[in-house]
Amino acid sequence: MPIPATWSSQLLSILRIVAGLGFLQHGVSKFFGIPPFPAPLNPLLYVAGGLELVGGTLIVIGLFTRPVAFVLSGMMAIAYFMAHLPQGFFPAANGGEAAMLYCFIFLYLAAAGGGAWSADAARTKA
Repeated sequence: MPIPATWSSQLLSILRIVAGLGFLQHGVSKFFGIPPFPAPLNPLLYVAGGLELVGGTLIVIGLFTRPVAFVLSGMMAIAYFMAHLPQGFFPAANGGEAAMLYCFIFLYLAAAGGGAWSADAARTKA
């Protein structure tokens, strides 16, 4: 049984929330050690962690979804090219699958917005 097209905005919101929670987890790991981050933080990781905490939170609640998602998409593209591509070309081999997927999920959210269940949608109704 196919999913009705009328569910697309709600499913977009679910994608946004799940991706935001997964992304937020990386910032929590870096700053609060839950779960413990496996390496010492350098200045670049502090910036990444801040973007993960603040950006992930905004994505989860769907506030300023388009601009935040655009910034996070760029951050993940940079992360892929700086940290993963030097380890090899293929994402499955260089550990860059998550960075690649976050990059394109956030790029999609930058174009599509936060969906029906977002603070952005609530702000435009008021």
